[in-house]
Amino acid sequence: MAVNIPSVEKLVEQAQDIYKNEFNNKAEVAVFGPGRVNLIGEHTDYNEGFVLPMALPLVTVVVGSKIPGSTATIVTTNQDVDYPHIVQIDVVKKRITNEKQPKWAQYVLGVIANYIGSTPAFHAVIISSVPTGGGLSSSAALEVSMYTFLDALNGPPNTVMPTDKALACQKAEHDYAGMPCGIMDQFISMMGKKDNALLIDCRTCTSTLIPFKSPDIVILITNSNVKHELTGSEYPTRRKQCQTAASLLNKISLRDATYNDIEYLTSLNADEDVVKRARHVVGEIDRTARAAEALKNKDFKKFGKLMVESHISLKNDFEVSCPEIDCLVELALQVPGVLGSRLTGGGFGGCTVTLVESHAVDKVIKNIVNNYSRQPTFYICTPSDGSKILQM
Repeated sequence: MAVNIPSVEKLVEQAQDIYKNEFNNKAEVAVFGPGRVNLIGEHTDYNEGFVLPMALPLVTVVVGSKIPGSTATIVTTNQDVDYPHIVQIDVVKKRITNEKQPKWAQYVLGVIANYIGSTPAFHAVIISSVPTGGGLSSSAALEVSMYTFLDALNGPPNTVMPTDKALACQKAEHDYAGMPCGIMDQFISMMGKKDNALLIDCRTCTSTLIPFKSPDIVILITNSNVKHELTGSEYPTRRKQCQTAASLLNKISLRDATYNDIEYLTSLNADEDVVKRARHVVGEIDRTARAAEALKNKDFKKFGKLMVESHISLKNDFEVSCPEIDCLVELALQVPGVLGSRLTGGGFGGCTVTLVESHAVDKVIKNIVNNYSRQPTFYICTPSDGSKILQM
């Protein structure tokens, strides 16, 4: 069975109850920032290519109130993150004052430090339905929801462009969480729209809404429940290999490279891994542009085919898949009505995204449950809205 995704309203209600218990008061503002699933365009964002994500109904909610002084107290209900689950941050000196400084709080601190405007002291409770370490960008959901929360505390007018807010959240992740991520996650969490995917040009930081609404098609996200940690060596290594390939080709980035350039890299006797990484990125940028056109034309069959090609490339050339993820893709593709399936997110575990005709969803879930060695988690989703300040 697929997970019954709690509504934003339900999460706000739960967060309000916790806030009242912790702070003996009622929170004055509430916001949310969604997780995302990338439909296609993996590891292209930091290569200045194209990505095509959609925002999810899985969200991070922040409720809270402005208080006097210079200290923010933040409570997280996420039991999957490091202790302590309550931290204090000096909003003037931009530092966590706890003796133990959990990693989740670094994301919050990074947003406070990079917020465009003044940061008041506050009390806050964070609650989330985005799975941690599942490749659905729980980190961007946290960053964007915190940024939106600070906006809500400050109140209107807010003249900062959404793109600048997303870039500030990206900088928070770079500087405070040590994760050299691209811009995709923060962009879609900040600017997603219901019934649309978002084609993002990561070179120009511009985006185009791509209508994605059909009563006959849904997105099935399957969490392998294999945890991954991208701030280890693998992600930075892949990024460096891409930079090496671009340098060998005298390109600013692999966005400018072509299939002929891959042949040239081979003729240079470049490191085999560097060639493979470049081949994936060049192909993936091309696939993503074609997939966006297919989606515009409601050619879901073509879109699904490109998803499968993407997964094969991620597995063989970028080498970020794993046996569990490959198994989930294979089991999904066995079922009639499945148009495409692939690894989504940074890799090394996490989730698959499957484009499937609505009538076949239950059959896909059943086939995976009966044949997958672990206990997977399923989410049936359609494109949802980006971050919002909620009416209390």
